[in-house]
Amino acid sequence: MDIVILSRKASLYSTRRLREAAVARGHEVRVVDYLRCYMDITSHRPRVLYQGEELHPDAIIPRIGASYTFYGTAVVRQFEMMGVFTVNESQAINRSRDKLRSTQLLARDGVGLPVTGFAHSTKDIDGLIAIAGGAPCVVKLVEGTQGVGVILAETKKAAQAVIEAFRGLDANILVQEFIKEAGGSDIRCIVVGSRVIASMKRQAAPGEFRSNLHRGGYAEKIKITPEERTTAKRAAKTMGLNVAGVDILRSNHGPVVMEVNSSPGLEGIEGATSVDVAGRVIDFIDAHAKPGRQRDKGKG
Repeated sequence: MDIVILSRKASLYSTRRLREAAVARGHEVRVVDYLRCYMDITSHRPRVLYQGEELHPDAIIPRIGASYTFYGTAVVRQFEMMGVFTVNESQAINRSRDKLRSTQLLARDGVGLPVTGFAHSTKDIDGLIAIAGGAPCVVKLVEGTQGVGVILAETKKAAQAVIEAFRGLDANILVQEFIKEAGGSDIRCIVVGSRVIASMKRQAAPGEFRSNLHRGGYAEKIKITPEERTTAKRAAKTMGLNVAGVDILRSNHGPVVMEVNSSPGLEGIEGATSVDVAGRVIDFIDAHAKPGRQRDKGKG
């Protein structure tokens, strides 16, 4: 099978591991910088070209960076028009990147979430903070990623100042309840197909409430509960993602989903669990990559 990995750099750990896993299974693999792709958009013969060469693989693995979601998903969508199987489809990637949209969809499907508020006008700040249960609360950018644009406001005045500052920059923000009982930790579950194949607990560094590993946190393998497993699978299905990293907090009212990531990093989870996540992704492609098999499983 001919597989293209859409990634900015072949040297990135996740990209390298996916390529190694595909080669080990006998596939032809090529890493393509999606920002260097250009498209011939026509109804009769849509094409994707890269360095003057037409690409028509059997399957693609999108590793689209958050900063390039618009162009990256346009490339993925063009491959979809050509009938190429994609591990995660363009609409599902776009859904997961918009925190407001994804939160609304998860809420609609009854998936556990932190109490969340959203507003446009700074005149409604007090009501917005009240929805989240007051201070302390978490203020986050709708399109932030990897902990960027996520701030813990310890007091009401601090929350007001942060919200006003973000809105002054015309940035869209969410205000969420602070899950104090999580103790600065979360659970990252990797979902492939309809199964949770690996899970780890991430603990924030001292003085930090964000548990992202590149912010100094550390990870360890963890056994999740049946409810947490079900929550992770439902969250990925709601987004329409075949491969997803689902971040869960343990709250007093059960597991709540913080984020669903369409391009989860593999280094932390493989190191903590010793699970061959890259291999599981390639096995999923082997089982499902047939022309015309792509079909968005999410709604909205």
